[in-house]
Amino acid sequence: MASTTAQPVGSLPSGLGVCTTVPDVFYLPELIFGGLVWILVASSHVIPANPLGWVMFVSIFCFIMTFIWLMIFLCGGHRNSVSWAAADFVYHFLAAFFYLSASVALAYITCLYGNGLLAFGQSITDLNTFNRYYRIDIAAVVFSHIATLFYFIHCILSAMRWRSF
Repeated sequence: MASTTAQPVGSLPSGLGVCTTVPDVFYLPELIFGGLVWILVASSHVIPANPLGWVMFVSIFCFIMTFIWLMIFLCGGHRNSVSWAAADFVYHFLAAFFYLSASVALAYITCLYGNGLLAFGQSITDLNTFNRYYRIDIAAVVFSHIATLFYFIHCILSAMRWRSF
Protein backbone atom coordinates (compact mmCIF):
# COMPACT_ATOMS: atom_id res chain seq x y z
CA MET A 1 0.00 0.00 0.00
CA ALA A 2 1.43 3.37 -1.01
CA SER A 3 1.72 6.18 1.47
CA THR A 4 -0.34 9.29 0.81
CA THR A 5 2.50 11.53 2.02
CA ALA A 6 5.05 10.32 -0.52
CA GLN A 7 6.79 12.99 -2.56
CA PRO A 8 5.74 13.03 -6.21
CA VAL A 9 8.44 12.58 -8.84
CA GLY A 10 10.21 15.85 -9.52
CA SER A 11 9.22 17.62 -6.32
CA LEU A 12 11.39 19.19 -3.68
CA PRO A 13 10.69 18.32 -0.05
CA SER A 14 10.01 20.81 2.68
CA GLY A 15 9.64 20.52 6.42
CA LEU A 16 10.43 17.15 7.94
CA GLY A 17 10.19 15.57 4.48
CA VAL A 18 13.81 16.62 4.07
CA CYS A 19 14.78 14.03 6.69
CA THR A 20 13.14 11.18 4.81
CA THR A 21 13.74 11.81 1.11
CA VAL A 22 16.68 10.94 -1.06
CA PRO A 23 19.01 12.82 -1.73
CA ASP A 24 18.19 15.19 1.13
CA VAL A 25 18.82 12.54 3.76
CA PHE A 26 22.54 13.16 3.13
CA TYR A 27 22.46 16.64 4.71
CA LEU A 28 23.06 15.32 8.21
CA PRO A 29 26.07 13.09 7.34
CA GLU A 30 27.56 15.95 5.32
CA LEU A 31 27.28 18.23 8.34
CA ILE A 32 28.67 15.64 10.75
CA PHE A 33 31.70 14.61 8.70
CA GLY A 34 32.36 18.17 7.50
CA GLY A 35 32.31 19.35 11.11
CA LEU A 36 34.72 16.58 12.09
CA VAL A 37 37.13 17.63 9.34
CA TRP A 38 36.87 21.22 10.53
CA ILE A 39 37.60 20.26 14.14
CA LEU A 40 40.46 17.87 13.34
CA VAL A 41 42.26 20.19 10.95
CA ALA A 42 41.86 23.08 13.40
CA SER A 43 43.64 21.00 16.05
CA SER A 44 46.56 20.16 13.75
CA HIS A 45 49.95 21.87 13.82
CA VAL A 46 51.43 20.93 10.46
CA ILE A 47 53.70 23.39 8.68
CA PRO A 48 53.11 24.66 5.91
CA ALA A 49 49.72 26.03 6.75
CA ASN A 50 48.72 26.99 3.20
CA PRO A 51 47.13 23.67 2.10
CA LEU A 52 45.50 23.33 5.49
CA GLY A 53 44.08 26.81 5.09
CA TRP A 54 42.30 25.64 1.93
CA VAL A 55 40.99 22.59 3.78
CA MET A 56 39.71 24.82 6.58
CA PHE A 57 38.06 27.18 4.10
CA VAL A 58 36.33 24.32 2.29
CA SER A 59 35.15 22.60 5.47
CA ILE A 60 33.83 25.80 7.07
CA PHE A 61 32.26 27.10 3.84
CA CYS A 62 30.56 23.78 3.07
CA PHE A 63 29.41 23.35 6.67
CA ILE A 64 27.81 26.78 6.79
CA MET A 65 26.30 26.60 3.30
CA THR A 66 24.95 23.08 3.86
CA PHE A 67 23.38 24.21 7.11
CA ILE A 68 21.80 27.23 5.41
CA TRP A 69 20.62 25.07 2.50
CA LEU A 70 19.11 22.57 4.96
CA MET A 71 17.32 25.36 6.85
CA ILE A 72 15.88 26.74 3.60
CA PHE A 73 14.47 23.33 2.77
CA LEU A 74 13.24 22.68 6.32
CA CYS A 75 11.46 26.03 6.55
CA GLY A 76 9.97 25.68 3.08
CA GLY A 77 11.71 28.82 1.83
CA HIS A 78 12.17 27.29 -1.61
CA ARG A 79 9.63 26.95 -4.36
CA ASN A 80 9.00 23.62 -5.99
CA SER A 81 10.65 24.62 -9.25
CA VAL A 82 13.34 23.61 -11.67
CA SER A 83 15.58 26.49 -10.60
CA TRP A 84 15.77 25.26 -6.99
CA ALA A 85 16.49 21.71 -8.15
CA ALA A 86 19.21 23.04 -10.44
CA ALA A 87 20.67 25.18 -7.65
CA ASP A 88 20.71 22.12 -5.37
CA PHE A 89 22.65 20.17 -8.00
CA VAL A 90 25.09 23.03 -8.68
CA TYR A 91 25.79 23.60 -4.99
CA HIS A 92 26.47 19.93 -4.29
CA PHE A 93 28.61 19.62 -7.42
CA LEU A 94 30.77 22.55 -6.29
CA ALA A 95 30.92 21.23 -2.73
CA ALA A 96 32.01 17.78 -3.97
CA PHE A 97 34.65 19.36 -6.21
CA PHE A 98 35.96 21.60 -3.41
CA TYR A 99 36.02 18.73 -0.91
CA LEU A 100 37.84 16.49 -3.40
CA SER A 101 40.55 19.12 -3.92
CA ALA A 102 40.83 19.69 -0.17
CA SER A 103 40.95 15.95 0.56
CA VAL A 104 43.75 15.38 -1.93
CA ALA A 105 45.76 18.32 -0.55
CA LEU A 106 45.24 17.11 3.02
CA ALA A 107 46.24 13.54 2.15
CA TYR A 108 49.35 14.77 0.34
CA ILE A 109 50.47 16.94 3.27
CA THR A 110 49.78 14.10 5.72
CA CYS A 111 51.84 11.66 3.62
CA LEU A 112 54.73 14.11 3.42
CA TYR A 113 54.56 14.64 7.15
CA GLY A 114 54.41 10.90 7.86
CA ASN A 115 57.49 10.31 5.70
CA GLY A 116 59.42 12.96 7.62
CA LEU A 117 59.52 15.44 4.75
CA LEU A 118 57.53 18.05 6.68
CA ALA A 119 57.70 18.97 10.32
CA PHE A 120 55.43 20.43 12.93
CA GLY A 121 56.38 23.66 14.63
CA GLN A 122 59.31 23.84 17.06
CA SER A 123 57.00 23.18 20.00
CA ILE A 124 56.78 19.45 19.19
CA THR A 125 59.82 17.62 20.45
CA ASP A 126 58.72 14.18 21.61
CA LEU A 127 57.54 11.18 19.62
CA ASN A 128 54.23 10.83 21.48
CA THR A 129 53.14 14.33 20.48
CA PHE A 130 54.21 13.67 16.89
CA ASN A 131 52.17 10.45 16.78
CA ARG A 132 49.12 12.11 18.29
CA TYR A 133 49.07 14.92 15.71
CA TYR A 134 49.84 12.48 12.90
CA ARG A 135 46.86 10.34 13.93
CA ILE A 136 44.67 13.45 14.04
CA ASP A 137 45.74 14.28 10.49
CA ILE A 138 45.03 10.73 9.33
CA ALA A 139 41.56 10.91 10.87
CA ALA A 140 41.00 14.26 9.14
CA VAL A 141 41.99 12.70 5.80
CA VAL A 142 39.58 9.79 6.29
CA PHE A 143 36.68 12.03 7.34
CA SER A 144 37.42 14.44 4.51
CA HIS A 145 37.19 11.64 1.96
CA ILE A 146 33.96 10.40 3.55
CA ALA A 147 32.49 13.92 3.37
CA THR A 148 33.57 14.08 -0.28
CA LEU A 149 31.76 10.81 -0.93
CA PHE A 150 28.55 12.08 0.70
CA TYR A 151 28.64 15.33 -1.28
CA PHE A 152 29.31 13.39 -4.50
CA ILE A 153 26.39 10.99 -3.88
CA HIS A 154 24.14 13.94 -3.02
CA CYS A 155 25.27 15.66 -6.24
CA ILE A 156 24.43 12.63 -8.41
CA LEU A 157 21.03 12.14 -6.76
CA SER A 158 20.27 15.87 -7.03
CA ALA A 159 21.09 15.73 -10.73
CA MET A 160 18.69 12.81 -11.14
CA ARG A 161 15.98 14.75 -9.30
CA TRP A 162 16.63 17.84 -11.41
CA ARG A 163 16.32 15.80 -14.59
CA SER A 164 12.98 14.36 -13.44
CA PHE A 165 11.36 17.83 -13.35
